[in-house]
Amino acid sequence: MQKKQEQERKEFVKPVITSSGEDYLETVVLLFQQKPDDTIEIDLGLDELDATSAETKATYQEIKDYVLKEFGLKVSSLYISQIKRKCGIEVGENYNLPRTENPKVPQCPKEKEDAIKAALKYFAMI
Repeated sequence: MQKKQEQERKEFVKPVITSSGEDYLETVVLLFQQKPDDTIEIDLGLDELDATSAETKATYQEIKDYVLKEFGLKVSSLYISQIKRKCGIEVGENYNLPRTENPKVPQCPKEKEDAIKAALKYFAMI
């Protein structure tokens, strides 16, 4: 049956030469709709339905907004990254590296560290 369909399809493919002398290929395609009773069954375990670690993470901007709203402090991404490292949270690679060998990197003040930790707890990251 399939060979017959393939043969029928081949009959519809015709090379055509236009009046300008250009070649092109004209194709007719047979389209069909599947029956509504065709179903696919998928088994999902409960562990697959849980939120992934990426879905439960807050962005740096969300952390900054929370700290500003709750504590009235402005914190930088650098400070957030430092505190995340202290808490053992994986952070991305820093591509904005300094050109000097021994750069002076400001350390996060204790007050801002406590505020960032509170934000991380609020977002259930620690």
